[in-house]
Amino acid sequence: MNLILSYGRTGLPVTLPDRKVMQVVGMKQVEPLADPENAVKDAYTGPVGTAPLAELATGKKSAVIVISDTTRPVPNETLLVPMLDVLETAGIDKSRIIILIATGIHRQATLEEIIRLVGTRIAGKYNVVNHDAENAGMHLLINTLNDGTPIYIDKRFLQADLKICTGLVELHLMAGFSGGRKSILPGIASLETLKHLHGYRMIQQDTTSYGRLRENPFHQAAVAVARAAGVDFIANVTLDEHHRITGVFCGDLVEAHEQACSFLETYAIVDVPKQADIVVTTGGGFPLDATLYQSLKGLVTALQVVKPGGTVILAAENREGVGSPEFTGFLNRLENPEEFFELSKKQNYIAKDQWMLQELMNGLHHCEIMYYTYGMTGEQVRDSFMIPVETVEAGIDAALGRHGNGADILVIPGGPYVLPRPPVTVTGLYSWQT
Repeated sequence: MNLILSYGRTGLPVTLPDRKVMQVVGMKQVEPLADPENAVKDAYTGPVGTAPLAELATGKKSAVIVISDTTRPVPNETLLVPMLDVLETAGIDKSRIIILIATGIHRQATLEEIIRLVGTRIAGKYNVVNHDAENAGMHLLINTLNDGTPIYIDKRFLQADLKICTGLVELHLMAGFSGGRKSILPGIASLETLKHLHGYRMIQQDTTSYGRLRENPFHQAAVAVARAAGVDFIANVTLDEHHRITGVFCGDLVEAHEQACSFLETYAIVDVPKQADIVVTTGGGFPLDATLYQSLKGLVTALQVVKPGGTVILAAENREGVGSPEFTGFLNRLENPEEFFELSKKQNYIAKDQWMLQELMNGLHHCEIMYYTYGMTGEQVRDSFMIPVETVEAGIDAALGRHGNGADILVIPGGPYVLPRPPVTVTGLYSWQT
């Protein structure tokens, strides 16, 4: 069986043993929009749960539009060009419009990346700026959550008359689905806020998981934070496996987002007959698999369908290497996976980006992990407590040697963009170390 896995910009061709492949899990067939540009305009004039965007903009003197950072394949120009036209027609001068990149605690976008994010025309005419979660002076305290978590949000957003969030609704390992409220948390929240809401105890719950909004404490907290920040309008899209727009969902922070999540569920969550001995997956390809940190999202979806003690083979390009200095430093100081839990149970927050390290350590408790990459050395992979493989095929041969010729293989070419769902809900992936 010849397949192309999502990997970098070009994909990774692999050859797998046909008779052992139980299922290739991809998005269900969904038609991309024939005319996405007009669909966006229509959604601005007929949104869900709010007045039309033009009406919301009338009388306003300033606006902030939050966009996703370089890790998300959002069709920003398709959303922004008509949006900016609406705002300016309503009387908001372009000099009073800020396009704020929701970096969360990711690195800042470079000038070249900003141009790629929004296009040359928008980058040249509008004020496009990065959020900086570690700059305390750029945030204001607006409230606290019931558990005492302080809510610090980028003051440029809070001080605008009109507050808009754009983004992509896709499966997400903690929030259930991205988009909507995630533009605010973690998008433009301070590191001080994220220390609580991305801390060990929040992540180490079975209900903070892919494809789940109900009873998800992270989702609930993010909605509360976004409501407190005063979001007036969201413009979210869903995409297919080729990053083509399949739906446009605009309007109220919660109502429009929930509609998008319900639609995405119909084609991005796929039933599988059982858990497999071996799961082949990916970091999702460019731009998501630029680092080990991001590519581990592919591991988390695979954990739903690999048998306890099975093998996950994860392929990711990692053109930017391991991840942030904080993530890399924390990883390098660990002698073994158990040490992570010993440290984290004593101290809820230790280092920026620790939550993805937490996902890796939970995965290592559950199964063997093999890793194929161009951007890391074999030593770096081993230092990450995974097994480096020269090819995906070599990893399959080794896994079959371990599990026997009767082992079955499940393949998820798109990685974290698709959620395979076995007949019995998988529990205990996280709560074993609460």
